[in-house]
Amino acid sequence: MARIFDVVEYPNEMADEIVHRFPEEGIADLRIGSQIIVRESQRVVFFRDGKALDTFGPGRHTIVTANIPKLIDLIGKAFNDRTPFTAEVYYVSTKEFVDRKWGTPQPIIVRNPGMGLGVALLQGFGSYSFSIADPVQFVTQIVGAQASYRMSDIENRVRNMLLSKLQDVLGETAAKNSVVQLIGLTEEIGAAVRAKAQDDFAAIGMTLKSFYIGNLKPSEKSAEELRAMGMLDMATYTQLQAADAMRDAAQNPGGGAGLTAGIGAGMGIGNIMNQALAGGMSNTANAGTAAGAAAGAAMSDVMTPAEAAAVLRVAEEDVIAAITAGDLKAKKIGNAYRISKEALDAFLKG
Repeated sequence: MARIFDVVEYPNEMADEIVHRFPEEGIADLRIGSQIIVRESQRVVFFRDGKALDTFGPGRHTIVTANIPKLIDLIGKAFNDRTPFTAEVYYVSTKEFVDRKWGTPQPIIVRNPGMGLGVALLQGFGSYSFSIADPVQFVTQIVGAQASYRMSDIENRVRNMLLSKLQDVLGETAAKNSVVQLIGLTEEIGAAVRAKAQDDFAAIGMTLKSFYIGNLKPSEKSAEELRAMGMLDMATYTQLQAADAMRDAAQNPGGGAGLTAGIGAGMGIGNIMNQALAGGMSNTANAGTAAGAAAGAAMSDVMTPAEAAAVLRVAEEDVIAAITAGDLKAKKIGNAYRISKEALDAFLKG
């Protein structure tokens, strides 16, 4: 004989659980007079024959046709008001789910006119919070008949919604502000994302309570990664490598940093690139002249690994590797290597 539940409750904190179905499998045998207990941070959606008949708030509720008027139409006239019937009960957490994390898996491209490449790559991270505003809508549209619906089931969808709105807002804001100004408008951008996302959240029975940008900064993508993304042609890529090498040599004369430090929003390095391009990238002949001049200037009597790499048109790591292997003679002073012009000539002659 099937068990008839006289009292239904779910005394669980629902820390990471949004919806819990009772029972988890099959359907419950209830009857007129059975009671449903709902806690302050819960709502209960009462289903019969696949239809949502009512929603119960906090408190103890007795199942009678008075508080579920549609029930009598589904089970017929109750015999002695105790006729058993099958039903499903969904407990929905209505608390605010706080401190959920978001981040940009790939940089967001925004316009940056007049500086560097004319575009900037921005990355950011922060937190958001939400709550369930319409339990019936959320259960019917999102949860379905799942026994349990957790944060992990919807987090990707929520993040994608937020990142889509963030990209829209950044694009609109960048049209009126420089990248430097953009980074200082995190509170305004966060408020705009929250307002823009509300309709999408409401469509599935949710409310976006907050959206905070913890950090918004230029991406650390390297010249190599930008070229792989199709954002750089070969000429620009070569100039950016040279600019990276000069900067790294100044910051770390001993080498080891490589040529792949991030170019961020194109500030500084982008200006170097523009100056270099303006000096000699208009045609093949001019490019050859500029390259020869650059190589001659780089061949000083004593060079750092980065300067030697610029002359050889290789990565600084390749120069360090040649020194370590003994193929290229260099003097180590502290943690830094210094290479003479004669040693580099001998290395090139083999």
